[in-house]
Amino acid sequence: MAGTPIVPPFSEQDAVAKVRAAEDLWNTRDPERVAAAYAPDSRWRNRTTWVRGHDEIVAFLTQKWDRERDYRLIKEMWSYGGNRIAVRFASESMGKDGLWYRSYGNEQWEFDENGRCLFRHASINDLQIAEADRLYRWDAPGPRPEGHAGLTELGL
Repeated sequence: MAGTPIVPPFSEQDAVAKVRAAEDLWNTRDPERVAAAYAPDSRWRNRTTWVRGHDEIVAFLTQKWDRERDYRLIKEMWSYGGNRIAVRFASESMGKDGLWYRSYGNEQWEFDENGRCLFRHASINDLQIAEADRLYRWDAPGPRPEGHAGLTELGL
């Protein structure tokens, strides 16, 4: 996340900006860049997998984006307070089986005083979709274009 870091305690504007910055970062599909936004000893629960620290985050994301091809993500701030933000999200990707999937989920984040994420807890469900039902069609990897509908506008 470029520029001045967004640090807690978060205002609503800060929380929305932090979520959009995280979305943009994940849409790079660059494990090293994404991992840099997390504290060196960050802990994750992603579905049933536990990940700890920079090297495990990078390895996890490398495997994730090998499985989830043509990945695109939209996040939306759900709630915030102090040094925590709750997020809902949906991503679309093509599996190694050549089928398209939309993954829906919720994340709870806790940040250190420098604005780096200490804890990320993600609960995620997958739904197979037809290629014609895809909603995320911007050039990737890269951020969701300004003006592209978010989750609420897309009815997700």
